[in-house]
Amino acid sequence: MKRNVIQTLDGSTTIQIEDWDECYHSKHGAIQEAKHVFIKNGLALFPAQSLSILEIGFGTGLNTFITFLEAKKLQQTISYVGVEAYPISVAELQGMNYVSELQAASDQTVFDAIHSSDWEKTVALASNFSLTKRQQFFEDISDQAQYDLIYFDAFGYRVQPDLWSTEIFKKMFDALKNKGVLVTYAARGVVKRSMIEVGFTVEKLEGPPGKREMFRATKRVP
Repeated sequence: MKRNVIQTLDGSTTIQIEDWDECYHSKHGAIQEAKHVFIKNGLALFPAQSLSILEIGFGTGLNTFITFLEAKKLQQTISYVGVEAYPISVAELQGMNYVSELQAASDQTVFDAIHSSDWEKTVALASNFSLTKRQQFFEDISDQAQYDLIYFDAFGYRVQPDLWSTEIFKKMFDALKNKGVLVTYAARGVVKRSMIEVGFTVEKLEGPPGKREMFRATKRVP
């Protein structure tokens, strides 16, 4: 499938898959979407804490990098695991302009390390941030009660409905600690029903630019 690096409406770049008319991030703003969905409605719930994060769809590394930057402000210590079945190419990576758009030139070496670090190994990006990248299909995830927060950033239901199935959300529920949170840009009724079926409590929140709504799901076990 043909893939192109494109600029989104907030000036940041993403990767577009032409055959699917699908992008790694919102065309309305890659950075804006990441900050709204995953930071404002996810990471910011855990100020001044140590927490573990699982990202479903590591992709361009944008969510990882923004989380690294925000963790400094929020005084957090983070263990971050990013799962990706098909890593992006070097050429695609070179087209990502996140360091300049986030005005984070002093952390260029961190963004580089996010992508150059070996898969399946844990690396320390800073004293408060460790990263483990796993090249893995989502259906093969088997973590149990390990994470405080999940960023669910898979390709959309329209093109890959199997990634939004009850079976996948059961894996997400099992992977979270009690009172753990999953955030996603999605807001389809079928997705909500699957989340509720496996035990999540689901909130509908205001969506990022260009999208009316999003979901936040919480694991609450008696």
